[in-house]
Amino acid sequence: MGGKVTLVEFEDGRLCFSNHGSFIPGSIETVICNDAPESRYRNRFLAEAMVNLNMIDTIGSGIKKMFMIQKNRFFPLPEYTLGNARVEVNITGKVLDIAYARKLAEFPDLKLEDIILLDQIQKRKPLSDDQAKYLKSKNLIEGRKPNYFISAQLAQHSDNKAEYIRHKAFDDQHYKQLIIEYLEKFTTAQRSDFDRLILDKLPEVLDEQQKHHKVKNLIQSLKNQGLITNSGRTWQLSKPSLSS
Repeated sequence: MGGKVTLVEFEDGRLCFSNHGSFIPGSIETVICNDAPESRYRNRFLAEAMVNLNMIDTIGSGIKKMFMIQKNRFFPLPEYTLGNARVEVNITGKVLDIAYARKLAEFPDLKLEDIILLDQIQKRKPLSDDQAKYLKSKNLIEGRKPNYFISAQLAQHSDNKAEYIRHKAFDDQHYKQLIIEYLEKFTTAQRSDFDRLILDKLPEVLDEQQKHHKVKNLIQSLKNQGLITNSGRTWQLSKPSLSS
């Protein structure tokens, strides 16, 4: 092939290996699901020589073994980039969150395939609809696309209970009641008052734009219910409060 393997070490504890050529198994998923080594190689004689020198695996997948090593060390899983006649893998030699990663890796019922998907959640990488549906069916994640987060089922086995609460949204009725109580006490309010009241109480998985949109929807819902009314930019109660 004539291609060289390039190794770059980054200051953040990450190693990047890259090589020109195609990835013979086709996908990482294929390798992870199989416990056997690749049945064909670009250079059979080179492969046999490397086997004799114990340089490559002949019993199981070396790639899968690398995933297991990273998992058992509580490190982020390897990240492969395939395409454009090039294979690249990034390996991080440190934990993202030692307490959380340790508990997650030690959770007894998780398969490697599940941990791979949860690793994507930790790294804020997108999931397909089918992947998200699968994790939700096992009660491993919560939230809405694209703001998924690890569910309480895992959070209670980790040191991230507070993090879970910050991501978990309250019911809309809770936020509406805050608006009603504000108007009961102060009679009138501007949109900026509602923002100050609600924004910092919304789950952290929402970005700033989504949080502002959420407040707008809460106000509109209360108006549609006939509970509040506005005159220009000023809001006030139009009916007795929800609790009365």
